[in-house]
Amino acid sequence: MLRALVVFLVLFGFGLAQKPRVVIATGGVGGVYFYYGTTLAEIWNKAGVAEAQAIQTAASIDNLLLLENRTGGGTYYCATVLPDSAYLAYTGGHERFKEKPARSVRILFAMYPNFLHVVTREGAGIRVLQDLKGKRVSTGAPGSGTEVEALLVLQAAGLSPKDFAKQERLGAQESANALSEGTIDAFFWSGGLPTGAITELAASLARKGQRLYLVPIDPKSTVAQAFQRRFPGLAGTGVIPKSVYNTRSDTPTLTFWNLFVCHASLPEEAAYALTKATFENLPGLRQAVAAARDTTLENAVRFVGGTIPYHEGALRYFREAGVLK
Repeated sequence: MLRALVVFLVLFGFGLAQKPRVVIATGGVGGVYFYYGTTLAEIWNKAGVAEAQAIQTAASIDNLLLLENRTGGGTYYCATVLPDSAYLAYTGGHERFKEKPARSVRILFAMYPNFLHVVTREGAGIRVLQDLKGKRVSTGAPGSGTEVEALLVLQAAGLSPKDFAKQERLGAQESANALSEGTIDAFFWSGGLPTGAITELAASLARKGQRLYLVPIDPKSTVAQAFQRRFPGLAGTGVIPKSVYNTRSDTPTLTFWNLFVCHASLPEEAAYALTKATFENLPGLRQAVAAARDTTLENAVRFVGGTIPYHEGALRYFREAGVLK
């Protein structure tokens, strides 16, 4: 009872100035991260647990750099990130974090699975990954988790951007626009289902009498197996149903469970309150973001005990909710 009173006083008793100022680093407009993060900021503000705002970014790697370098002075950065990007940053395996690994990263919860999209159109002469050779391809925005995954996938497939006729580094919306306009032939994107920019692209192509095509990555392929070896427990395989983007068939591909992370310096009581507010307002989150259907208490704790630690405030909430002992 005394602890509950202390929590109440800390979070609510001293007025708005005592709420943590939280910046949620998301991704580009057109991707699920952006809508997930902006909705979460609205939920936290309405619940009175933070002064929160969401910002547009290049996504995972960019977000982790912001979290590490911008947290301070009473402002705490949180972020939506891909697990492989977070793993490489935390362990110093990514070139941007070799000198200073992102050891301040703490998981609040796992969000939903990302599906790797390798997007093109029927008639572009691209049916398998090796067909990207000699084509104009976007590998994702600089500093994004998509770019990390694209380069690793290409490496596993025996390719590199040097094999392209031209490499672009565009976000989801920019890539979709470029493909629709015919200035690129294909692009990589790692996102939830559905990703709005790709839904719009499918409709745009249909109006021109064309059809979207997603390049398959077979679960038994060397590409899929290489990822699962490098990121055990983080990378898996899944299927993008044909109904999502009106493709002719279901598309096997790689999947990655997105993480919502904060800085280790976020006070325990604040992390507890933010996590609690999130899971007590899931209907609103799911109404705004279809991919949030997979944001559940059970999925939230799927990486507990892994390389990257959870924030103690989040763990306390999950113990109280009964999903952790």
